[in-house]
Parts: sequence; C-alpha cells; structure tokens
Amino acid sequence: MCFKFTEENLSRIEAARKKYPTALAAVMDTIYIAQEQNGYISNEVMEEIANVLGIDKVNVLSVVTFYTMYHTKPMGKYHVQVCTNVSCMLCGAYEIFDGVKEKLGLDHMQVSPDSKFSLEEVECMGACGYAPMIAVNEDYFENLNKEKVFEILDSLK
Repeated sequence: MCFKFTEENLSRIEAARKKYPTALAAVMDTIYIAQEQNGYISNEVMEEIANVLGIDKVNVLSVVTFYTMYHTKPMGKYHVQVCTNVSCMLCGAYEIFDGVKEKLGLDHMQVSPDSKFSLEEVECMGACGYAPMIAVNEDYFENLNKEKVFEILDSLK
C-alpha cells in the first residue's frame, strides 16, 4: 500500500501550516489528518507526513509514539480509553478498567475479532477534577462508575 493524502486533506494541511511559524509546528495537525484518512499511523503514513511537511521522519515518529491519541495499528470502530492516572485511579478507574476488560474480553491495546471495540489504558486525559473518566473515540465521559460505563458501552451500535 502506498499512502498519499487526498487533495482535500492536502488543502487542510496547507491551512494548518499557515497557522504556525514552521512546518514542524504543524506536525500534530497533520498526523491527526492522516489518522482520520487512514485510520492509523503506519510507517508509510509517517513517511508521507514527513515528505509533505519537509521534515525528518523521526520528528513524526516522536510525536506519534508520545501521544495516546495517535494509533500505530488499526483500532476498533469504538476505541475505548480508560484513564488510570492518579485522580482517576483514586476514584475507581481500575475497577472500571477491569470491568471493561471483562465485558469486552479485551486487554490493553487489543481489538475485538469483529473490529467493533478496542481498549487502551491511558495515563492522564486532563479531567482530574471530574474523575474517573473514559473516552470513546472523540467523546469524553466523566464522573463515572462501572455501571455508567457499561451503559455507555451497551449504547454503542
């Protein structure tokens, strides 16, 4: 497979580049656009990002592997992230994470056989005052307990 950005996404990247003083500063926006298009960030995608921005691939790799919002392999239709950092942990995050693992039959960074769900334990998601929390794709849910999380999971079609 040879990854190339669509013309529409190249326009989006150019618009993002105009917001920043250097091409390197637009790398996060560009990675996100690439992930929207491809579903995840492969080595080929990283090479194309580097080529389009005119930066070294290692700069792309360092960002992709640092942030949990970027995926280096295909994830499920519903990517469930459970925060287990200190605030969430103190408010029951491990009970939630263990419950989700059992309910979905998945462990950290696994994808269900039907590709409907994937599960990830993450560090901080920035909602410490509303702990515990999870994210499903781009939707954030706060002030949770295991029962509320199960309701959220059951509502996903």
